[in-house]
Amino acid sequence: MAKSSNKVIITCAVTGAIHTPTLSPGLPYTPADIARQAIDAANAGASIVHLHARDPRDGSPTGDPDVFAQFLPQIHASTDAVINLTTGGSPEMTVEQRLAASLRFQPEMCSLNMGSMNFAFHGMGGKIQDWKFPWEKKYIEDSEAFIFRNTFRDVARVYHLMSDFGTRYEHECYDVGHLYNLAYFLDKGLAKPPLWIQSVFGILGGIGADPDNVTFMRRTADRLFGADYVWSVLAAGRQQMPLITQAAMMGGNVRVGLEDSLYIGRGKLAATNAEQVRKIRRILEELGYEIAAPDETRRILALKGREHVKI
Repeated sequence: MAKSSNKVIITCAVTGAIHTPTLSPGLPYTPADIARQAIDAANAGASIVHLHARDPRDGSPTGDPDVFAQFLPQIHASTDAVINLTTGGSPEMTVEQRLAASLRFQPEMCSLNMGSMNFAFHGMGGKIQDWKFPWEKKYIEDSEAFIFRNTFRDVARVYHLMSDFGTRYEHECYDVGHLYNLAYFLDKGLAKPPLWIQSVFGILGGIGADPDNVTFMRRTADRLFGADYVWSVLAAGRQQMPLITQAAMMGGNVRVGLEDSLYIGRGKLAATNAEQVRKIRRILEELGYEIAAPDETRRILALKGREHVKI
């Protein structure tokens, strides 16, 4: 696995498509709040900010590039962080909706989900009585029936449509089979090293958040990709900090953010994304690791540079 000395890259996933504003008052959903929290996370030590968009009227997930345009310029102007846009969006979005923002803004990075899967989070809403917006309750409950579509044709289409822009990918692998899917695309010449692999643990429908699974995913990636990849880990919910700390100690990089976990400690909601960044930075630095700056991250991942985006 490719690794740069003792440096650890911190990614912050600022606001995802699965949580609703009701579940956490800290979750940003207006453009102003998304911009502010992304900038604060970058200032706290995140060299990559991973971004979804929300409809500012009600906080519902959207792939509309015009909404992304309400916060991306401010983030780009105020930080040197790598901007990483979702192409995952929401399981309810079409592939066209999920791709629209990346096609328009041509970012340095975008996410790319490496396989179809059940993607359920209906258990999160079980204790909620008062919902902030009318769409939230049904959205949470309906996730029991969600299939997150990422067929081989869908994934190949993303590679082809983005191929002229120099954008590199955060390959999100929710299970071991997704690593083999990525190996298939590497063999076909669509995926190009160095591969940025984000191993995802703890999503219902994917591989569980277990330390043994982290080791298994790492060994599998080593066998499939050798020195052609750079590894990172995210873990959903309460296993976020333990598993990403384990990953760093195994030579990997880490992702935090309110997309992945709403909490900062046992039973305590995080107030901001930056709070999670500061916590993992403190843990890593106390363990003797250095935090990669944006320019170092660009070098490690062979990114095209912020001057080549259309933001």
